[in-house]
Amino acid sequence: MGKPLSDHSAEEQAARIGFVMQSPDNQIVTDKVWHELAFGLENLGVPTSEIRARVAETALFFGIQNWFHKKVTELSGGQKQLLNLAAVMVMRPSVLILDEPSSLLDPIAAQEFFNILKKINRETGITVILSEHRLENTFPVSDRVVVLDSGKIIADAAPRKVGAILRNHDMYSALPAPMRIYGAIENADNFPLTVREGRAWLEEFSQNHELNPSLIPCAAPLPETDRDIVEVRDAWFRYEKDSPDIIKGLNMSVKKGELLAVVGGNGAGKTTALSLISGINTPYRGSVRTDGVLGVLPQNPQNVFVKKTVYLDLEEMLAEKKLSEEEIEKAIRDVSVLCRIENLLRSHPCDLSGGEQQRAALAKILLMSPEILLLDEPTKGMDAHFKEELADILSDLKSQGTAIVMVSHDIEFCAEYADRCAMFFDGGIISQGSPREFFSGKYFYTTSANRMALTTLPKAVLAGDIILSVSYTHLRAHETGRNIV
Repeated sequence: MGKPLSDHSAEEQAARIGFVMQSPDNQIVTDKVWHELAFGLENLGVPTSEIRARVAETALFFGIQNWFHKKVTELSGGQKQLLNLAAVMVMRPSVLILDEPSSLLDPIAAQEFFNILKKINRETGITVILSEHRLENTFPVSDRVVVLDSGKIIADAAPRKVGAILRNHDMYSALPAPMRIYGAIENADNFPLTVREGRAWLEEFSQNHELNPSLIPCAAPLPETDRDIVEVRDAWFRYEKDSPDIIKGLNMSVKKGELLAVVGGNGAGKTTALSLISGINTPYRGSVRTDGVLGVLPQNPQNVFVKKTVYLDLEEMLAEKKLSEEEIEKAIRDVSVLCRIENLLRSHPCDLSGGEQQRAALAKILLMSPEILLLDEPTKGMDAHFKEELADILSDLKSQGTAIVMVSHDIEFCAEYADRCAMFFDGGIISQGSPREFFSGKYFYTTSANRMALTTLPKAVLAGDIILSVSYTHLRAHETGRNIV
């Protein structure tokens, strides 16, 4: 507002600057949803009648009236994130600052979330500043994009122009699928931002150029082993005796050396299912069997840290192993290099960014040498480059026979790296198959590339599938020297 921040009182800052944190649990301060919505207004001394009116209006706008009276502990991570945004917006700020707001949202909820942000920005004039790694929904609603690399601005332009600026940069792989596909095939700078724009361009392109759908890879076979290392049979679970069932007759199995990706909407019971496999919770009916050492990376990585430095946290995992100091140091050094945290070892875990905490927590879990690895939103807070490194880590673990169960909203990551995908809905698994079988032909819960190519290459699931399907003659004519696939 034209004045240094220090010239605004604490009350002004609290009322006019809305901030939604990266970790929703760090921001929620009350026990009930309705109380959380009213908390900020109560602290500002707003009259009770106005509080009630504002809370009701905000609950309706965000569509949270159905869980208005719930305990916040009963909410999923995505619901908590939406609650935090609503609790900030009820105070009617002038500027809204969001730190990776979509990291815990399923694809459909993320789309709705950004539609709400767009509506807030367009209709109320509130300035919105957000940091994000998931850009599929971010670019289409943004007026301006600032790209940071090693603390420096490397791009500051309209979203459509950023594709041209990043053509030969590592961060190009983080761009939305329509932009990456277009940039690999065309030299022009008129990048499509949305799936709709990408589909229109691809349809026009296919009228003048040959597409080769036969080049799209077939579904990969599942690991050749008959051994189920995780088995859940007809499991039922509820958190309280009189509360509704969260898990309803769940049946699932995971083979040795297999990566099973579990996807589904917020509040469907995915994280609760992991809690049953890990033994944190016990089903009141049915059975859970595991055969091997379990490692669990929770949705909130802060939950695994107990020491004052990352190094001490890693060292703790080796305390009961009879290793020499040299062996301990080597194990910590190796896992630190693997998870790209070697420069963070002397840092306090709480001082790390969300993505750094995720990598440090993964390093700690890997020191257990788990035979079964349970991952809850492992790519949350990670940039595109480290996602590729995470995929390499998981591939190495699978080759050693580790069974991996990954709950994720990162559809693109699941489609590219999972052996099998399963859809969780209403407390159980309703469909599953190889990623290509699972995502191909879906309308809503699928990759951006698949939705973009639905009318021209319905079997395309990954951005690379569409690129491969373009005639090689055209592709060579526009090659820019990058590894486009």
